Amino acid sequence: MRWVIEPGFWSSSSVQVALAVGGASAVVSAVVGVFTVLRGQSFAGHALTDVSTAGGSGALLLGVSPIIGFVGLGIIGAGVMDAIGVRRLRGRDLATGIVLGASIGLAALILYLDSTSRATTGATQQILFGSIFTIQASTVPVVVALGVAALALVVGLYRPLLLSTVGPEMAAARGVPERLVGVLFMAAMAVAVGLSSLTIGAILSTALLIGPAAASVRLTRRIGWSLVLAVLGVAACWIGVLLAYDSYYWTPGHRAVPVSFFIVALVFCFYLASGLGAGRD
Repeated sequence: MRWVIEPGFWSSSSVQVALAVGGASAVVSAVVGVFTVLRGQSFAGHALTDVSTAGGSGALLLGVSPIIGFVGLGIIGAGVMDAIGVRRLRGRDLATGIVLGASIGLAALILYLDSTSRATTGATQQILFGSIFTIQASTVPVVVALGVAALALVVGLYRPLLLSTVGPEMAAARGVPERLVGVLFMAAMAVAVGLSSLTIGAILSTALLIGPAAASVRLTRRIGWSLVLAVLGVAACWIGVLLAYDSYYWTPGHRAVPVSFFIVALVFCFYLASGLGAGRD
């Protein structure tokens, strides 16, 4: 396997942490992403990436772990979008757009403060495009706990969430609390985006949330199989980590290609390949 995996890959603690964080974030993004695609809330997911940018950069400025800012401000942003939105699709998009614009402005300010602070050198690169090989091992339990919480929330909401996704009128007729289901799902989405931001950067986190899920929905109309196929995002993360590690040895200057590039490129290829089998169950 030496021609595929460079020496020291499995024994590297940085690689082990990267595989754990990448795998956990990809699983959560897969499950949440399928419902995000089916509910037509990809725009909301994109807005949360910009909210996460502001949160992660703010966390670095305050000297705390970026995951706190990614997830914390993401949940707040999800709540704000629900609070100022209405049930109609147009109102929901308006609320998302308002939060999107505000979060971009806030992120620009905080990233400027980060970039001019000696204590946060390289913050812009880390927040926007990720730095998975520099994540501390102590972050892994936090990532796993947040991931389990998000998955537990989706599992607990599964029936009402599925009903409100595929048949909103039927859900209303059966007394499903759509507003509560919607805001709780948005909270789960915020966690998924936060974990993806930690893996491949806030600006690219939508790719991990939407890409594998969109590919799986393209391939099958069955929700269960869509959830299973969306876990291809885990393969994209792990292969991306491997290629980024190997890329260090590809050039004489030993300059590794960013992990985020490989992961997003693989997700994009998965989506293109799914078009070959679209419509099949």
